[in-house]
Amino acid sequence: MAPYAAKGLEPARVTLVYRKTLMVLSRRGEHWARIGGAMRHKAESVEALPAVGDWVAARIPEAGEALVQGVLPRRSAFIRKVAGENATPQVLATNIDTVLVVMGLGRDFNLRRLERFMTLAWESRATPVVVLNKMDLCEDLPELLAEVNGITRGAAVYPVSALTGAGLDPLRALVGSGRTIVAFGSSGVGKSTLVNQLAGTTLMTGAVRDDGRGRHTTTRRELLVLPGGGAIIDTPGLREVQMWAAEGGLAKTFDDIEALAKNCRFSDCRHQAEPGCAVKAALDDETLDEIRFESWLELQREMEWLSKPSDTRGRPESKRRARVGHGPKPG
Repeated sequence: MAPYAAKGLEPARVTLVYRKTLMVLSRRGEHWARIGGAMRHKAESVEALPAVGDWVAARIPEAGEALVQGVLPRRSAFIRKVAGENATPQVLATNIDTVLVVMGLGRDFNLRRLERFMTLAWESRATPVVVLNKMDLCEDLPELLAEVNGITRGAAVYPVSALTGAGLDPLRALVGSGRTIVAFGSSGVGKSTLVNQLAGTTLMTGAVRDDGRGRHTTTRRELLVLPGGGAIIDTPGLREVQMWAAEGGLAKTFDDIEALAKNCRFSDCRHQAEPGCAVKAALDDETLDEIRFESWLELQREMEWLSKPSDTRGRPESKRRARVGHGPKPG
C-alpha cells in the first residue's frame, strides 16, 4: 500500500460490484466508486479488475464518487468460468478465509455438483466447509452424510437447518474478527437464510415453493461487515459451476484417483486400455466408483479444453476426441 499512500490514496474494501460501479468501505465509511480509466486500460484480464472482497487503493473525496486506482494483492480468490461457451474467468469473491459450499438435503442433493464446487473451493486457497442444509426435512441423513464424507477429502461437513438454527454453532465460530467467509450453492438451497442466521441480520429471502425449492432472491454478490469485525459474502445461486484453472483443486478433490494414477505403469496413462493401469484395476475390483471416475475425467477434459488456444477449441479433432472420451469437452 505504501506506493499508493504516497499518491494520497487510501485502502478500502469492495463490498459490492454493480455493473461498472463499486461500493467500497474505508475507515471513513461507505462510498460509491468507479474504476480509474488508466487502471481499466492496463488490466491484462477481467481477473485484474476489482471484485467483491478485494482491498483496493482509492482516492476518496469528502463528497462525491471515489476513484479506484489499484487492486492490492489477493490472498485467495474463488474463480469460475463464466456461464456459457465463452472461455472467460469470473472472480466471484476474494480475500476469503472459508468457503461455505451449501447443498440442500432434498432435490438439490447432487454429489457431482458438489465435486465441482469443492474443486473450485480448494483452488481458491481458502478452506472449504460443506454445509448440508434443511436437515430438518431429511429422513435419511446418516446415509447422505456418509456419501458426502466419501468425496469431500478431509473438508469439514456440517448438517444444519438454517431455518431453525440447528447445527449452526460450528459455523458461527468461523466468523471471527478479521475473518471473511463466503457462501456458494445452487438457487434455493437456503444461502440467504443461512447468512441471516450467521450475520444476525435480515436479508430478503424467498418462501419455499411447493416442490421444496426456495425462490431465488439474492441477485448480486455483497460483502456484509458484522458487528464483531468479521465479514460474510452472500452470493446468488449458481446455475452453472464451470472450471477455471483448477488443476490443484482437482488434485485435492480427487486425491484418491490421483494417488492411484501415480501407480500406473505409464506416466501418460489415459486409464482406458493401457497395460499396468492402476486406475483401471481399481475400477475392475470396484474399489473405485465408476461414476466418480467419469466425473474426474470430465473435469479434466474441461480444463484441457480451456488450456488450448482460443482458435483451436472448436476444431473437429477436439470434438471428435471429446466424443470418444479422450479430449476436451467445451464447458
